[in-house]
Amino acid sequence: MNKQNIIGIVLIFAIVIGFSLWQSPSKMEREKMQRSQDSLLNVQRQSDSLAAIQKKAIEQQAKISDTATKKVEVNDTVQLKERLGAFSNAAKGENKFYTLENDLLKIKISTKGGRIQSVQLKKYQTYDSLPLQIFEADSSIFAFTFFAENRSINTDQLYFQPYWYSKTTSGSNLMGVKGSDSLKFAMRVYANAGDTAFNRSQYLEFVYTLKGDKYDVGYTVNFVNLKDVIANNANYVSLDWKVDMRSQERSLKNERVNSSVYYKYFQDEVKYLKETKDEEDNLKTKVKWISFKDQFFSATLIAGNYFNEATIKTFTAPNRSHYLKTMSASINIPLNLTSNQSIPFSFYFGPNKYNTLRKYHLDLERQIPLGWSFFLMQWINRYAVIPVFDFLSKFALNYGIIILILTILLKIVLFPIAYKTYTSSAKMRVLKPDVDEIGNKFPKKEDAMKKQQAVMTLYKKAGVNPMSGCVPLLLQMPILIALFRFFPSSIELRQQSFLWAHDLSSYDSILNLPFTIPFYGDHVSLFCLLMTISTIVYTKINNDMMSGSTQQMPGMKTMMYLMPVMFLGFFNDYSSGLSYYYLLANLITFAQMWAFRKFVNEDAIRVKIQENKKKTVKVSSFQKRLEDMAKQRGYNPKR
Repeated sequence: MNKQNIIGIVLIFAIVIGFSLWQSPSKMEREKMQRSQDSLLNVQRQSDSLAAIQKKAIEQQAKISDTATKKVEVNDTVQLKERLGAFSNAAKGENKFYTLENDLLKIKISTKGGRIQSVQLKKYQTYDSLPLQIFEADSSIFAFTFFAENRSINTDQLYFQPYWYSKTTSGSNLMGVKGSDSLKFAMRVYANAGDTAFNRSQYLEFVYTLKGDKYDVGYTVNFVNLKDVIANNANYVSLDWKVDMRSQERSLKNERVNSSVYYKYFQDEVKYLKETKDEEDNLKTKVKWISFKDQFFSATLIAGNYFNEATIKTFTAPNRSHYLKTMSASINIPLNLTSNQSIPFSFYFGPNKYNTLRKYHLDLERQIPLGWSFFLMQWINRYAVIPVFDFLSKFALNYGIIILILTILLKIVLFPIAYKTYTSSAKMRVLKPDVDEIGNKFPKKEDAMKKQQAVMTLYKKAGVNPMSGCVPLLLQMPILIALFRFFPSSIELRQQSFLWAHDLSSYDSILNLPFTIPFYGDHVSLFCLLMTISTIVYTKINNDMMSGSTQQMPGMKTMMYLMPVMFLGFFNDYSSGLSYYYLLANLITFAQMWAFRKFVNEDAIRVKIQENKKKTVKVSSFQKRLEDMAKQRGYNPKR
C-alpha cells in the first residue's frame, strides 16, 4: 500500500466520523425524544390494561349469559314438563323425512307428528306437466289429540322415532316395494323418556303398510303400555285432518264444482257436502269413511271399524295460486285402554276410477257422479258406457275414436226409437189438413174442448197416437243425461288428446281471448262451437218437419233456437269430450233423417190412414171422458 492510499483511507474515516457527530441530536433534543418515548409507553400500558378489562368483562358476560341460558333451558324444560307431561322429552328433535314408494305412490313421512307429509301419484301429472301431489307438507294437518296425566297431548307437537319392521330396510330413509310384495314401517313416540334413554316398551306407534301395486296404505295406531299415562276416563281420541287441496286441472271452475267432502255412514249410503258452496255438517252417527275428493282424485280415510262422529267442512279461500279448496274433518274415535289397543285404519290415495274403487267393496265408486240418484242413468253408465270404454281401451285406440264407436253403438240401440219418432211425425203431417179443417170448424176459444175432442177422434180413427213421437224422446233423455254426467268425470279421458283437443276431459281452446265475455268466457272451444251449430241446424230441420204436422205455441220456435245459444255459453268451459259426443250424435241423426226420408213413403202412410178411418173404432175411456165433457158443454159428436 503506498502513501496516497493510506491518506485516502484516513480521509474517508474522518468524513464518516465527522458526519456522525454532526447528525447526532443535542442534549435538548435527546430529552425531548425521551419524553416522547415515555408517553408512547404509557399509552401502550393503558391500552393493554383496557383490553384486559374488556376481556374480563366479556368473560363475565359470557358467564352471565350461560347462566341465563341454563335458567331458560331449565324453565323451558319445566314448561314442557308441565305442558306435555310424560311426552315432554319428545317435544324437541330434528325433523327428518322417510319415503315409502311402490309402483303407484310416493309417500313422504315426517318425524314431526309421525304423519304423512305428502303423497305423489307416480302415473299422473297435473295439466301443466308437473308431478301430481294429492297434498303437500305445508298444506295439511293430520294430528291426534288425547289426554295424558290431565294434559291435552297433540301428536303434531311431538317428534317421533322411526322403527323398521324389516331388516332389509332397517336404517334406510328411502324404502321401496314392487308387485305383490309389501313393506311395514312405523313411527314411535316414547313416554317417560330420559335425556339419553327411554323405555322401549311404552309408546304410541303409527304403523304404515304399503303394497307394491295398490293405491291403499294400511295405517294402524297402537297404544302400547300407556294405560298408566293416558287418562283412565278417556273413552275417545280426537283426530284433526285438514288439507288445502291443490288444483290439478286446466279448468279451475269445473274442478271446484266437482270437488267436495264425501262420506259413508256405517252400513249405509254415501253422501257429500254441496260442491257449489262452502258448507259444514255434524255427523252424529257412525261413519265408515271420509274422503277429500277433487274432480279426478281423492284422499280417503277408512275406519277399520267406524268413527263415532265427525264434523266435516269445506271452504274456498280467495286469491291463492294452485289452490282448489280447503277440506277438513274433526273425528272422534273410540278408545279403550284397559289393555293395549290397536286402532286400524287405511288410506286410499288414488284416481277416482270406477273399476279401481269398486274393488274395495266400500261404495267408494259412488264418489264418481254417474247419476246415482236415478237408477236408469247409473245403469246406463255402469253396464253400457264404462264396459264399452274398458273393452275398446284394450285395443289401444285413441279415445276420440272410442267415443265415435260408442256413439254409433248407442245410435244403433236407439234406432227403433228414432224410426218410431220419424214415422209418428210423418203420420201427423199427413193428418195436418184434417186437423186444420177441424180448427176452422171451431175457431172460438170457448169451443177449445170440442176442438180437442174432435181431433182426438180423428187420431183414433186414423190409428195415430200423438204421444208416440214424445215417448221416444223421453226414453232418450236418461241416456243424454247419463253421458252428461259421465264425460266430465271420466278419468279415462283425462289428458287424452284428439284432433285439436289436448284434453278431452277439459275444454278445447283454439283461441284465447284478451278479454272475458259474460256467460261465455275468455276462450273459444271449437268442439262446443261445432256442436252448437249442428244443434241449430237440427232444430231448423226438426221445426220444418213439425210445422207440417202440428201448430207450435207462440214463441216456442224462438225458444228452440235460443237453447243452443245458451248451450254455447254453458259448454264452452266444459268437457270437450262431451261436446264432441253431442256433435257426433247430431251428425248421425242427420244421416238417419236423410235415410228415413229416402225409405219412408208418406203416400203409403196416407193410404193406410184413410183405410183406418173407415174402420169402427172402440172408444177408449179417456176419449169417453172427453165426449162426456163435450156433451155437458152442448156438443154431441157424430160417430
